[in-house]
Amino acid sequence: MPEPTASGGRTDPTAPTPARHELRIAVVSDAELERNGVGAYYADLAAHLGEHVAELAIISPGGDNAYGSLSMPMPGDSTQTLWMPNVMAVRRRLRALKPHAVILPTPGPWGLLGARLGSGVGAALIVGFHTHFEQLTHLYWNPRLGLIPRTYMRWVSRYLFKRGRMVLANSHAMAEVARGLGAPQVDLMGTPIPRAFVDTPPPPLPEHIEKVLFAGRLAPEKNVEAVVEAAAAHPHIAFTIAGDGPLRASLEARAAELPNLSLVGWVPRAELPALIDRHHLLILPSHVESLGTIALEALARGRNVLVSTHCGITEWPMLDRALFRIGDGETVAQALGRALDVDATLRHRKATLGAEGAREMNAWAIEGWLKVLEDHVGPPAAG
Repeated sequence: MPEPTASGGRTDPTAPTPARHELRIAVVSDAELERNGVGAYYADLAAHLGEHVAELAIISPGGDNAYGSLSMPMPGDSTQTLWMPNVMAVRRRLRALKPHAVILPTPGPWGLLGARLGSGVGAALIVGFHTHFEQLTHLYWNPRLGLIPRTYMRWVSRYLFKRGRMVLANSHAMAEVARGLGAPQVDLMGTPIPRAFVDTPPPPLPEHIEKVLFAGRLAPEKNVEAVVEAAAAHPHIAFTIAGDGPLRASLEARAAELPNLSLVGWVPRAELPALIDRHHLLILPSHVESLGTIALEALARGRNVLVSTHCGITEWPMLDRALFRIGDGETVAQALGRALDVDATLRHRKATLGAEGAREMNAWAIEGWLKVLEDHVGPPAAG
């Protein structure tokens, strides 16, 4: 198996550069499609880019498991599965596709395999940097135990960054982390939104906020306990928590004590627009959140959105103007109280700005990816 070069793959310099509509793209990812933020991102991206390029294939676990082999529960979260890639199946797919570019969104075994095999078929390597895994280790392990996963994540990130022709990050903060890990070329990537969120007009907001939603992984970094505390502080508001994760059992126990709080489990992506539409405000109080895709999707549906300052979505001006923020030293319950007191006219104006900003982000993301692919891919190797 050839070693990837620092330039992100071997190319035939005598072959012409492919036009946009001729591009063949592969995404090799450890994330199951639509099971988490990264999986959802590339499912959405594929749906949009597929209209502009010759072919885009996602090679990842899940689905009919055409590319997976061994599996085991995810360490620290038995609600997710860790799959090892089937090397021969992935190699056959890449050789058949002959991609001009291979996108690598994750620093796991699938990402590493994609880097090696992508180089072997002459593809340019584009690295997507979505999650600051080193930062997450501080929430899951003590400093000593966390040293091993932090060292691994740092090594793999540097390995991929060195070999990628471009590293794309979803916020300025993540871009700085990538540069600190040695990425030679870094740029920002926007976040695409599924057509189901943007093609149909959202229902209007009512005069008063009566229903609040949290949707995401039920894990320490999401600060979901703060949503439960907000439900206790605002008994006249109906709260819904949607998702699955290691904290589910403890949250279910808390919800049993609060008549205004419902846990509905994991919700398929196709049902998310309707779930968001049934609520008036979405809360995302995360301790660590490189962007916050669910917040972007709620904006697209014309909902009010309350986020922590740790969410990367606040770095995008066209989106930040529509957000309510949890202030420094302020609890989620207190911040929600402020949002409840805001004049309905201003809340409706923020909802309109949010929907406009989400559509602007979507268009910018699609065109941005196409430009990166055009600018950085080379023709596939001869033969």
